[in-house]
Amino acid sequence: MYERILVPVDGSSTSKKGLDEAIKVATKLGSKIRLVHVVDDMSLAMAASSLATNLGELLGSLADAGERILADAKSVVQASGVAVDAALRHCTAGRVSDLIVKEAIDGASDLIVIGTHGRRGAGRLLLGSDAEQVLRTAPVPVLLVRDGE
Repeated sequence: MYERILVPVDGSSTSKKGLDEAIKVATKLGSKIRLVHVVDDMSLAMAASSLATNLGELLGSLADAGERILADAKSVVQASGVAVDAALRHCTAGRVSDLIVKEAIDGASDLIVIGTHGRRGAGRLLLGSDAEQVLRTAPVPVLLVRDGE
């Protein structure tokens, strides 16, 4: 049914809840999990230009942090006995959600499991939602997992 599950991770409690749910599904179905962490280079570049900061150092630090997030998530999945691999991606154009959908397509994922804050009203309008955009554009089923907080 779901042989390959894509799980975007960012280190947040919401992301961890999504990962926990993906592990439950993968354990029951014998699926493999693919973790992805996306560094949003474009948004950072725009912010850095207004802050007059060293973009290269900042991007390097974010990539290092992303690798640590992936390593931590991979350890959690491995401890559950589920097969796992991981990828760090850089979003240099477009939305992070587009890159997640591309990763699902390129990796022949059967399911995407993603944590969501479940924002409503002005918070959702102002911040947008990568999870919502993934849901709208993904060619495979998407399981949204809310952070209960």
